[in-house]
Amino acid sequence: MSVQQSDPIAEQPDPRPITPLSDPFDVALRVPGSKSLTNRHLVLAALARGTTVLEHPLRADDCDRLCTALARIGARVRREADRAVIEGTGGRFPCGGTIDLGDGGTPSRFMIAAALLAAAPVTIDGSPRMRERPVAEGLHLIRQLGASVQSLGAEDHLPVRITPPARCRGGVVDAPAMRSGQFVSALMLVAPWLDDGIHIRLRGGVTSPSYIELSAAALRERGAVVDLALDAPEPFVRVAPGPVVGDGTVAIEPDASSAAYFAVAAAIHRASHVTLIGLPRTSIQPDAAVLGIVERAGAVVESGGDGPVPWTRVSHRAGPRPLSFDASRFPDGALACAALAARATGPTRIDGLHTLVHKESDRLAALSSELARIGIRTKTAGDSIEIDPGAAHPHPAVIETWNDHRIAMTFAVIGLVRPGISIRDPGCVAKSYPGFWSDLDRLVER
Repeated sequence: MSVQQSDPIAEQPDPRPITPLSDPFDVALRVPGSKSLTNRHLVLAALARGTTVLEHPLRADDCDRLCTALARIGARVRREADRAVIEGTGGRFPCGGTIDLGDGGTPSRFMIAAALLAAAPVTIDGSPRMRERPVAEGLHLIRQLGASVQSLGAEDHLPVRITPPARCRGGVVDAPAMRSGQFVSALMLVAPWLDDGIHIRLRGGVTSPSYIELSAAALRERGAVVDLALDAPEPFVRVAPGPVVGDGTVAIEPDASSAAYFAVAAAIHRASHVTLIGLPRTSIQPDAAVLGIVERAGAVVESGGDGPVPWTRVSHRAGPRPLSFDASRFPDGALACAALAARATGPTRIDGLHTLVHKESDRLAALSSELARIGIRTKTAGDSIEIDPGAAHPHPAVIETWNDHRIAMTFAVIGLVRPGISIRDPGCVAKSYPGFWSDLDRLVER
């Protein structure tokens, strides 16, 4: 069993052929840090007073752009090997500026809220795809808190110029039905520095509750007081005003979303094993739920690490058998589950995917289109997809990634057990996992 670290992304052929596995593998690896946790702790550290050290943060396009954005409006961010050092601003960014978040959905939405605490207007822009993605809900929320918003392109889409109020007091905010729960998380992250904190009444129900809970956990880790009632008849989120611990070190878990692909790779290839170093089975990251799905499908999932370094080990045993499940609490992980379904012994149905159409691509459309290239039938209805591998064929196929890192990873994993797959635009994985191709090759080159 080999234990290695991820390498920076290397120059890849385009399209990139996937080498099928010929033998079982037994590999241990530590995937990069959690994107969700890195982004949340970057915002908290940038607003706190003092210096925060993040250990094992994700170094990828999304997080790098958020670091640049926070530095542009006054935080000091320094990268040192496998850590980030952030000198906070004490609750008020000293300047404004123009920032480009590229394809970063989470960074864009977090910066919309962060602009409330800037000393000058902040202009937020992104890629053509990000200009299409919904931000109107977040703009509606910050208008309730006194911000002035000027659309510089299409109404209520990026780019926007946000002029913060002279003093943002916070208080009660009504949130209508939302296509993204990231706007709720964004307000939660800035709430401790608002005079009255924040009380968000979720009038339209709760979108992505698991990620709201992740934000609450990050806030509590830094000493904030958070009250959630997501299952109540009148759900709400409340974050009290007050100091957040600044000086100190925060260890970022490995990214469960990225680890899920290697868990699936082990689950679909005979006699194979992967040990995910640093990732506890009990991780609060939503996509850790994929471990339970691969177990239900027939794999063996073990965990340990009572010492300083936890681990989770996934081993092929049988199947994968077809399943039916709701992925509303781990929608990003549903992409890895689609790779599992593509090798199942019958049709799999995945429900709860209403947020996927608003991601880096329309992921339901992307899955249907690209699975069809390898003969796998799909049926989408509302927020569900049924994947039937019964008519899969062995003919060569070039997979279009739709500029979406998760689509690339999904079909790369399928390509380990289905010959003839090549991945167009392999560099798109840099958004969340620059070393993905190097780590994937470790399963083949042992």
